[in-house]
Amino acid sequence: MRRLVPFLGIAFVLAGCGSGETVLATGAVEGKPPPTTTTKVVAGDAKAGAVLFKAQGCGGCHTFKPAGTGGTVGPDLDKLAAYAKTANQGSLAEFTHESIVSPGSYVEKGYAPSMPDFGATLSDKQVADLVSYLTQNQG
Repeated sequence: MRRLVPFLGIAFVLAGCGSGETVLATGAVEGKPPPTTTTKVVAGDAKAGAVLFKAQGCGGCHTFKPAGTGGTVGPDLDKLAAYAKTANQGSLAEFTHESIVSPGSYVEKGYAPSMPDFGATLSDKQVADLVSYLTQNQG
């Protein structure tokens, strides 16, 4: 029996390895989470994006001079490049894409996280068109 004790201990340790289960950490996380993984941004059509911007009612919440809108519920999209720089989550196009498909991934200071998740309702091409439209005149 003495010979089996070390073997059983090793067997129990190995039994947990390779089970294919995902183990999630619990408790408090310290520090800032790493930025989201880089998303490959598909080339879009800015003209189609302009039409979509109006059709989706984006101007009701956002100011964006090229669209002639003055909404104040959401961030001013004329400052999109500055927001992308502050967020430090990839290029302007990547940040804009992520903000459309996962609006809670970064919320500009002073605004409530109230933007709908358009990632569930817009196609990849439509998102690319919006990204192209929103980023074409950013400095």
